[in-house]
Amino acid sequence: MQGKIYVFLSSSMEFKTTITLPKGSFRLNHKDSILCLGSCFAESVGKQLQLSGFNCLTNPFGVLYNPLSVINALRAMQQNKSYGKEDLFEYGGLCGSFDFHSGFSGREAEEVLRGIQTACSTSSSAFKSSTCVILSFGTAWVYSLASNGLIVSNCHKLPASFFDRRRLSVEEMLEITAVFFEELFRLRPELKVLLTVSPIRHFKDGPHENTLSKASLHLLIDELCARFGQLVYFPAYELLMDDLRDYRFYEQDMLHPSAAAFQYIWERFGEFAFEKYTLEIIRQLEQIHKAMEHKPFRPDDEEYLRFIKKNIASLHLLGKRFPELNLARENDFFESVLSSYASSC
Repeated sequence: MQGKIYVFLSSSMEFKTTITLPKGSFRLNHKDSILCLGSCFAESVGKQLQLSGFNCLTNPFGVLYNPLSVINALRAMQQNKSYGKEDLFEYGGLCGSFDFHSGFSGREAEEVLRGIQTACSTSSSAFKSSTCVILSFGTAWVYSLASNGLIVSNCHKLPASFFDRRRLSVEEMLEITAVFFEELFRLRPELKVLLTVSPIRHFKDGPHENTLSKASLHLLIDELCARFGQLVYFPAYELLMDDLRDYRFYEQDMLHPSAAAFQYIWERFGEFAFEKYTLEIIRQLEQIHKAMEHKPFRPDDEEYLRFIKKNIASLHLLGKRFPELNLARENDFFESVLSSYASSC
């Protein structure tokens, strides 16, 4: 008779790898002015910070994928670079800049330059007044112009023959980024800079090349953090790959984190960066935003009017307790609802 195998599972067994976040002095509160730059993950973080009441500017040049394009953008902001027609390309009736997203492109060079210069001036002011910069590196792969070797931030869907594609070495990235941070911290020693590797996979060249690319970024950040005490690493990549570690935490393309995955990473970021009172402010704002999404069955009902007035009072109290919060969007929303109610009566 064939024997049976029994497997006994302890009730205390953990079926996930919980990552212990490093303890340090990195802290953010609503008095901080934040600049978020880098990959699509930086976009998500920046948007969540704004929703949470922070003064945050995100990717004013558009999404930036590799570390050298991020540094190039920071240099342009630091110098308040003046862009001219010589900095634009023209192809197929469109003008654009290889430093900026295709959203800045257009048919009229003067109009394109105005948009670019406005973005650079605005971001330059934000960078100079920022107390914290969050940088998210997505890939070590870059496109460079075949004509002169210039690394571009965006290809603007130009023909592939215009570019050469290669993976940056750790040494090449380190040489440029280290020089920039040395200059930056000499001028601004109190600036907080958070580095992270985007958990979004880049599978254009296959899983092995994606792994090499991400490993290069980790080695770069490790060396930078060893050199500069102002630099701090947050393990967003590890939280998705090692803590969650399941395809149910990805979107349908199996490359981008799902909303649930990002929410988990955001909550762990809160543990890492926020004090208790900051988390309490964020929780109150979340309740207010849920109220803004509420769709009443009867908008002209007295009960809904009381609901609106209650949230206006909550916003007033929150703004009085924390004057550093920018609650203009929330106040405008509820005041417009109140105004609509009054005009319908």
